[in-house]
Amino acid sequence: MGQLMSGKEHKSGYESHPGHLLRLMPAGRRVRVRFNGELLADSTRALELFEGEYAPVFYLPREDVKMELLTPTKSVTWCPFKGEASYWSLEGEGGQDAVWSYEDPFVEMAEIKDYLAFYPNKVEFEVEPA
Repeated sequence: MGQLMSGKEHKSGYESHPGHLLRLMPAGRRVRVRFNGELLADSTRALELFEGEYAPVFYLPREDVKMELLTPTKSVTWCPFKGEASYWSLEGEGGQDAVWSYEDPFVEMAEIKDYLAFYPNKVEFEVEPA
């Protein structure tokens, strides 16, 4: 997903890899996220990000996430095509840094600002068929 930050200034990966494709589109279906059976998010406004060889990632608007169940952490990673990611943890085993967001994404990915993504190996997704 990303690389740990080293404290140096980073430039957009698009400068050196202008052909790198990220495709972001409305998911077009209801997406629910649960952690240990508890509903964390329920959205019909999710976005789905497709990037290279990676599995698609759902990004859900903060308004559709129970933010009171998330605890901000000091973890930060860097994606050369999206920018700096901030993390949140969920209370319970396996919940450390389970959620991330790009608070100030590069202009090419501005649509994911104020959206959250969840690691699929740490939460359960319920996605309605298209």
